[in-house]
Amino acid sequence: MDCKSNRDFISSPDAVCLKGKKALVSGAASGIGKAICWRLADAGSDLILVDINKGGLHRAQKEFHHFQNKIKSFAVDLSDKNNVDRLWKNIGDNAPDILINNCGIYPPKDYLEIEQAFYDRIFGVNLDAVFWMCQNFIRSREKQGGIIVNTSSIEAVLPFKDEMAHYSVSKSGVSALTRALAHDYGKKGFRVNGVIPGVVRTPGIDNQVKMAIRKMKFNLFNNGFQYKRRIALGRLGRPDEIAKVILFLCSDLASYVQGVMIPVDGGFLVS
Repeated sequence: MDCKSNRDFISSPDAVCLKGKKALVSGAASGIGKAICWRLADAGSDLILVDINKGGLHRAQKEFHHFQNKIKSFAVDLSDKNNVDRLWKNIGDNAPDILINNCGIYPPKDYLEIEQAFYDRIFGVNLDAVFWMCQNFIRSREKQGGIIVNTSSIEAVLPFKDEMAHYSVSKSGVSALTRALAHDYGKKGFRVNGVIPGVVRTPGIDNQVKMAIRKMKFNLFNNGFQYKRRIALGRLGRPDEIAKVILFLCSDLASYVQGVMIPVDGGFLVS
């Protein structure tokens, strides 16, 4: 096929260009979220950074100073719906074109020791925040459409780590919500997809390792050893390896991709 004769053909650099677009990224202060921001900014997108960590947001925003993009940041606890609604009210009419729901927490805890406050916090951050963020985004862009990318986890597909039942269920909800919104709003101009990261070396993972050492939770060390043995590529992931797949889903290269959850796990789920 002569690509030049195809009216629908867009050159690869243009297909990943996000110049003139604006993306909101939650959990943007560190780890995968910050890597997503780097990739989107490099593709030309303006950014709205959202995180509960005000200091981390400030440091992240300073790191992006050499980009010519417009960058705003909001320190918000997204587990509270009132905070979510207030955030979108502050954003106003100038809604983002792209929503990346990346926030998440994953403290391990024995299922039998979970109390209501802990449960509410996990689901508030991992699932409820995604639910209300998507609702506000779709309402604000009902006439234009837009792009949503949600972050789930391999624990939602195949629970592997000990003491993570709460996390597995919350992230399963993210996957279900993603598919439901893709079904309901695809014909209204919304592309809704998600990623399923494996274990990625982030500050959160480093903190879990330190906690395991302090509390002498040797089962967590065994989980980590067995997990790494199972990965087909033989190593943990890097934040940027998740960010590159999310960039793809935000770009015109994924113009006919809808309602999928893409594993980015080094082959863990197929091993």
